[in-house]
Amino acid sequence: MQLSLAMLRTGILGYGGGPSVIPLIRHEAVIRYGWLSLDEFGETLALANALPGPIATKMAAYLGYQQKKTPGAIIAVLSHILPTCFAMIALFSAVQVLSSSSIIAGMIAGVTPVIAVMLGTMAYEFGEKAVKGLGLAAGSLSFIIAFLLLQQIQLHPAVVIMLFLAYGAMHYKLLARWKRQRAARKEE
Repeated sequence: MQLSLAMLRTGILGYGGGPSVIPLIRHEAVIRYGWLSLDEFGETLALANALPGPIATKMAAYLGYQQKKTPGAIIAVLSHILPTCFAMIALFSAVQVLSSSSIIAGMIAGVTPVIAVMLGTMAYEFGEKAVKGLGLAAGSLSFIIAFLLLQQIQLHPAVVIMLFLAYGAMHYKLLARWKRQRAARKEE
């Protein structure tokens, strides 16, 4: 029931695509129900971003699977997408009438800053965790490298995520080897 309600809320309240829904899913999964820690959510988000398809649906499927295996994944995805499907079917005929309305255009424009603030808050929290875990210099350097790869070179975000995952795996493997060698030297 909690899974269904959480994904129903994200499906109903999420407006503007995946990036606007992610903070809502984070709130439900991390803050409201505690299904994931903030670190686990960040890792799940990174992996979901690297896979093809809609991010919010992948996150819903993962949370559902984590909670109740395959039936949970099905329930979570359906709970997340059905409100949108019904709304699209119900409102499709009204699109032609309302598309030229300045009131509707103003409402849509009013939502954009809210989405920007939600994404900015989430980015700040992830950045803060990165600086806490990596240190200010490494965290800032990672941010600059990611920014350059995404904005200047215009690599796909999935490629950037895979590069950082590969670097992290290599870094931890080398660090573990270095610690083993250091421990072996102390024993000699």
